[in-house]
Formats: sequence, C-alpha cells, structure tokens
Amino acid sequence: MTSSLDPTAGAALAPPPPHPLSSAALLKVAVDRIRTARPELADRVDLSSAQALGALRAGFHTARAVESEVLAVVVVGRLDLPRWVRETCAFALALTPGERDAWRRSFTRTVYLAGRPANLRERFTFDHVADDGSTAWAGPAPGAATAPLRRLLKALEAPDELTARPPAAVTVPGTARCGPAAHRDLYIATAKVTVAHALVHINHLLAEAVMDGLIRPGDRLTLRFVPRLTGLGARFAMLRVDSDVHRPDQLQAYAGLTTEV
Repeated sequence: MTSSLDPTAGAALAPPPPHPLSSAALLKVAVDRIRTARPELADRVDLSSAQALGALRAGFHTARAVESEVLAVVVVGRLDLPRWVRETCAFALALTPGERDAWRRSFTRTVYLAGRPANLRERFTFDHVADDGSTAWAGPAPGAATAPLRRLLKALEAPDELTARPPAAVTVPGTARCGPAAHRDLYIATAKVTVAHALVHINHLLAEAVMDGLIRPGDRLTLRFVPRLTGLGARFAMLRVDSDVHRPDQLQAYAGLTTEV
C-alpha cells in the first residue's frame, strides 16, 4: 500500500476553518498544503476547484515524478492503531530538518508493506523501530534506497472498513517541551474508510503536524473515531483532506487535529 504523492491533502489552518466544514474551507486546506510544500508549483497550476486538484494529482503519478521524489517505508507486522500513532510521531520527530523538507516536498509519500521487522533487521537498516517490534520505518529517502525492501515484501492489504472504537489516549514519545504539554484530539473518519486508507490519511496528518510544530514530544493526543468529521463542532488546527469516498468529484476531511483542549 502506498500513500500517493497527493497534493490534495491536509494542511495547517490559520485561523481554523468555519464550522461546518464547507467545500470552500476544504479546498483552501488542499491549496494551502500545496503552497507550503511546493510554492513554485502552486504559482503555475490551476488550484481553483476539486476537479482541478484531481488533475494535478494525476500528474504526480508519472514515472518522472516518482523517480524524483523521496519516500518513507513502513513495515507493519502487527497493527495496534494507538501504538502506531505514537510511533509515527516518534519517527517524524527524529528526522533532521533536511529530511523533513525533502519529504514534505514529496508530500510525505509513504509506502506500507506487510512483514515482520524482526525477520528483516539483519538484511535491512531501519531508521525507527517500535518498542514492541510491531512496525519499522525506513527513510525518507530516494526510492532506490528502499527498492530491495519494497521488492521483497508485499504491499500491506487492510481492506476492511475502519470500525468505530472507544477513544484512546496516546502520549508522544520524547522529553516534553518547557511548560505544560499540549493536549489535542485526533479525529478519524470511519465511514467507508478502509484500514489501509486510514493509515495513509493519519500518517500524512501526523507527519506534517510534527513539521509544523503542532505535535511535540510529551504532547497528549486523544484518538476519537467518528463516521465523518462534519457536524462535530470541533475547532481544527490541521486537517487531512482528499477526494470524497462518497462523491469523488468533491473533497472530504478524513482526519483532523484540534486546537489545544
């Protein structure tokens, strides 16, 4: 499973968008994400509608575009979503400024593979491994760096629909910043969203929230699972936006990180 090089995804919001999340607000999120990651691209392409963004996204699937990007690889042996959220934050926080910049210019593209990290560590070097060995991360780096690993393992398949579950608390690893830790809610949409696609959406949101300083070591996140993010009344500091699974010609918010609560 691969998170596409997708410019129609989440971005930091300043100020938070109005409630409910309107089509205009979602479009602004998508456009702002492009302007943050690739300002030179935003100045020369049509960003006026969801349809225009879809055409732009298609252009990022060309062979030339894929060859020039960097990507991260996640090997998933056992998935526990709260732990995966915690470790995803830890991976992003450990990146150097240069790695973060390069990954963001590639729209934090990530490939998800099925495998047991413990069986691979003698053959491959990972940049981050979960404390329990359930998942491991490599990159972000040019595709050639992880090509042998990606050829060896199959893409992660998780086609079941993400189910609603009780809220779960996660503490971001690392030494807390000065002053009290931030507490934010992480809302995750479940209606017609597969587990595989949920990982894509959440990963983009968390990685870019770390890059924007919205998630720091010691912060607390409460995962909240809802059918859709509309109608919640929450104030979001960042959203993950992509094509609507119900109406592909429109946009939908799949995950959202609230302002501090």
